[in-house]
Amino acid sequence: MRSGTSIGANVAETQQAQSKADFISKISIALKETTETKYWLRLLNATDYLSDIETKIILADCVEIEKILTTILKSSKT
Repeated sequence: MRSGTSIGANVAETQQAQSKADFISKISIALKETTETKYWLRLLNATDYLSDIETKIILADCVEIEKILTTILKSSKT
């Protein structure tokens, strides 16, 4: 729960970024949180806390967010 909600919190913080470097830093942190969230989702699935279907759906959403953040990060660095 914590890593998943941290993604949105870090993205929200970018609205108040003090510089381009600060913006990039916060997006980078949000991107790292997607990696951690995917780990926890797989663990929850392995322990049968989440079903295979639930895991697949939530992981797909997480991957989409990861792709969006990666695109934002790449375009911000140019």
